[in-house]
Amino acid sequence: MKNSPLSRWYQLVNEQNASGIESLLADDMVFYSPVAHTPQYGKAVANKYLSAAFEIFFNESFRYVREIASSNDAVLEFQVEIDGIVVNGVDLIKWDDEGKIIEFKVMLRPLKAINLIHQKMAVMLES
Repeated sequence: MKNSPLSRWYQLVNEQNASGIESLLADDMVFYSPVAHTPQYGKAVANKYLSAAFEIFFNESFRYVREIASSNDAVLEFQVEIDGIVVNGVDLIKWDDEGKIIEFKVMLRPLKAINLIHQKMAVMLES
C-alpha cells in the first residue's frame, strides 16, 4: 500500500501538511463531520473541513492508535488532547479505484470533546 491514498494520508498527517489534502479527494466526494448534521458534498467543502481539522487536531499529542484497512477503505482510530480534554475518534476513509477519497467520515467521543470540536471548527470555518 505504499502509494495508496492511506499511505499518502499518513504522510500528510505526519508532515501536518494540509496543502496536500485536495489532491487526494475525488470531485464528488462526501464528507461526514461529527459536528454537522448533514453530509457535506464536494471536494472544495471537504478540503475546507479537513484543512480546518488539521489546524485543530494535529498537535504533539495526536496519534493514530489503530488501523483496520482493506483494498478500498480504512478505519483509523485516533487520540489527541486538546485544551485538556482527551478526544478519541475514528476516521472512516473510502477511496475509489483511482485512489481518490470518495468518502470521509469522522466520529468523536466523549460529548465534551464533540462540544469542544464543534466550537473550534465553527471559528475555523467562519474565518
